[in-house]
Amino acid sequence: MIELKNNPAGNFFLLAGPCVIEGEEMAMRIAEQVVKITEALQIPYVFKGSYRKANRSRLDSFTGIGDEKALKVLQKVRDTFGVPTVTDIHSAEEAEMAAEYVDILQIPAFLCRQTDLLVAAAKTGKTINIKKGQFLSPLAMQFAADKVVEAGNKNVMLTERGTTFGYQDLVVDYRGIPEMQTFGYPVILDVTHSLQQPNQTSGVTGGMPQLIETIAKAGVAVGVDGIFIETHENPAVAKSDGANMLKLDLLEGLLTKLVRIREAIK
Repeated sequence: MIELKNNPAGNFFLLAGPCVIEGEEMAMRIAEQVVKITEALQIPYVFKGSYRKANRSRLDSFTGIGDEKALKVLQKVRDTFGVPTVTDIHSAEEAEMAAEYVDILQIPAFLCRQTDLLVAAAKTGKTINIKKGQFLSPLAMQFAADKVVEAGNKNVMLTERGTTFGYQDLVVDYRGIPEMQTFGYPVILDVTHSLQQPNQTSGVTGGMPQLIETIAKAGVAVGVDGIFIETHENPAVAKSDGANMLKLDLLEGLLTKLVRIREAIK
């Protein structure tokens, strides 16, 4: 498992960054700001950024700046700020390539049952973060984790990101967090993706960012090990998932509240 610095006993860790790497300058600015905040609050931090977005509603949606270019940005963030980095992979062939640049390989929720993808990721030796499918029960995630472990890698994390509710909404069942924790792996709550409103008739995913604080507070109160938040300087112009992102200048206030909640329940 990756080593997370600045972790007072019982504190949660944070995975945060833009949805997709839009460019080096933007990624470095976001990373620098989040590092300052998390160091001050003593929250272990992992920089998150997809080098490519494969799961898009429309063919004309932005997917990335180029695989190698984006992966090198992630590597620069890690080397510059000394924080671990995480990115999504979408096929078994991508695992080895991405593993050269990042510390954590993330399995997208829609792909969490793909055996060849999980096994290829496991064989890199990196920590594997498996996002729970919107269609799966929490207890069913045991089998996804088992595939990684049985392939020789015990470095597993699981992420709750909401469950499909009707055609265009998601809900978070907070019972799933302690249920998945019984497997013995860290469990993360993906706050911003849990507030997506997919399958909009416009072909662009909607969201409810006004509820980010509500979802995050509840997760920390339940005892989640980590919080996942996509953030951007200006979500209105973000090239992916802007409708459910947290504006960067709101992050410090939110994390301060979450630290107080975690301290209160220790």
